[in-house]
Amino acid sequence: MVEENGKNVWQRDEIQSPCINICVVHPEARICTGCYRSIDEITKWSKLSVSARAAVMADLPNRASLLNKRRGGRAARLKR
Repeated sequence: MVEENGKNVWQRDEIQSPCINICVVHPEARICTGCYRSIDEITKWSKLSVSARAAVMADLPNRASLLNKRRGGRAARLKR
């Protein structure tokens, strides 16, 4: 319990989800373009241990480079 504005407020000690409500899975990297988690990590998040969540959170910054930001335009159409 934490006291906030004179009231006791219950808080969880676990790591919160990195979700930012941009839920689009990159078709090649197979990770969410918003939070960089895999579908498996997203679906199992509530059941992961604190240490497993911490490991995922530590790896997320490394995953940003897996996404190809440019996904269309003239060059993509010419390759077809």
